[in-house]
Amino acid sequence: MEAVFLGGSRRIARLNESMRAKIDELLTRGLWMVVGDANGADRALQQYLADRGYEKVVVYAVTGLLRNNVGHWKVRSVDAPKGARGFELYSVKDAEMAKEASYGLMLWDGKSRGTLANVFKLLAQGKPVAVHMGPARRFVSLKSAADLYKIGLAPNKELGAQHGLPFGAAQPDAPTYGRTPTYSEAAQPKRKRAVGARGRNC
Repeated sequence: MEAVFLGGSRRIARLNESMRAKIDELLTRGLWMVVGDANGADRALQQYLADRGYEKVVVYAVTGLLRNNVGHWKVRSVDAPKGARGFELYSVKDAEMAKEASYGLMLWDGKSRGTLANVFKLLAQGKPVAVHMGPARRFVSLKSAADLYKIGLAPNKELGAQHGLPFGAAQPDAPTYGRTPTYSEAAQPKRKRAVGARGRNC
């Protein structure tokens, strides 16, 4: 089936007008939507699809750990590795969604490691992604690894070629973020500087 992987950052609890408009473009094409079960963007996306009465939706969840299914749609349970926790636990369902989908639509706050990882999963499989940039409040289209500069990342030469998106083109200009970091830099949490006995930064 031709499907779109919908996802995003947990800090995003509501959809703005541009997000809703982009999703509406997909719904008019009758595409299947595959979405996760997390709070934040996943739940907001589910709520919008339910409000629109859209039925071609599959919710992905780790086996036995379903958190949200607003529209009571079909659930695809994914087994996690024994002992997996946190990011590793829930990333297994994301990998399955990336595998099943033909395209991706990600709502990124500019910080979420999980959302960024999903962008890379899709690109690595030659699948285009529309990314809503929270700081810039607009969508950018990633059709190849060379487009990663649009979200402030250095291009990854290991990612393959891409096909076209199933909806209108997003803004072609890249947001300005200063120096372009690598993926590994963007995914690393910031380290706190050590504080000495007298309260000064060392």
